[in-house]
Amino acid sequence: MPDGAAPILEVSDLKTVFTTRGGEVHAVNAVSFELAPGELLGVVGESGSGKSVTMMSLIGLLPMPPAEIRGGQVLFDGVDILKMTDDELRDVRGSRIGFVFQDPMTSLNPVFTVGFQIMEPLRKHMGMNKKQARARAAELLELVGIPEADARLRDFPHQFSGGMRQRVMIAIALSCDPKVLIADEPTTALDVTIQAQILELVKELRLKLGMAIIWITHDLGVIAGIADRVMVMYGGQVVEQAKVKDLFADPQHPYTRALLETLPSVTGKRSERLKTIEGQPPAIPEQPTSCSFRERCSLAFDRCARENPALYQPQKGHDVACFWDVKTGGPRDG
Repeated sequence: MPDGAAPILEVSDLKTVFTTRGGEVHAVNAVSFELAPGELLGVVGESGSGKSVTMMSLIGLLPMPPAEIRGGQVLFDGVDILKMTDDELRDVRGSRIGFVFQDPMTSLNPVFTVGFQIMEPLRKHMGMNKKQARARAAELLELVGIPEADARLRDFPHQFSGGMRQRVMIAIALSCDPKVLIADEPTTALDVTIQAQILELVKELRLKLGMAIIWITHDLGVIAGIADRVMVMYGGQVVEQAKVKDLFADPQHPYTRALLETLPSVTGKRSERLKTIEGQPPAIPEQPTSCSFRERCSLAFDRCARENPALYQPQKGHDVACFWDVKTGGPRDG
């Protein structure tokens, strides 16, 4: 978090469990992090690492049951979201925290016009009348780069391309001037050219509106271009946090290092084949009592099977959860 900036979002020891026919799955295990006003936090990890479930837990988007928040605190502007009533939570989601979902093809309701879907939160949360809401909806479409905005308010989602639908989703998320925008892999379903356009759009909007952003992705290349700080997740836990330049220059966790080694070299000078991470992220049937990454880690030793490493700071602003010290090349003290 930027020095001296009071956090707008403080998450402490968040735990989320799913009850399934096969037993419990501990999807989020004691996750803690902070988000400063105007900051862009990248959240990375493989599918199944707990990224999306963590962020959906924050604002009550998980169906309960089967999901259950087993513990933790989520302070937004100093108020614990987890203690809010359903009505209070809906108000926060609609007006103060925006959420952009992964798939633009299915996120919009196909039977309502785009204009109606943008205007609905404006009328509900901002108290606008129909005329005011329509004018604001057109402004929002223009803001996200959709031409002939006023006319396009009458169109239905199927009349937009995938990239344009994602722009509409961003417009809806921005409609009530949120302080925080959570984007859950919003470019995954789009082609590379459209992805680049959406990323440029988000960078422009962040500068223009000054909102904080949490960007969830499995693509470290995306994070390198837009984030201030990176949070790496594995097994429902935070395994490393650092400023983006520090994480790329000096990754401290074996999982982070493995992720970076899977990226292609932009110089074209890489002499070896791209590496892969053998195995799959684990299903967590109980609160972890050992390192979740140990079975895929070439550096694992006996302590990794006995204890679950907590986050510690090898240097200021850089947190890592690992018993191995990459500086010394051996087990760390403490």
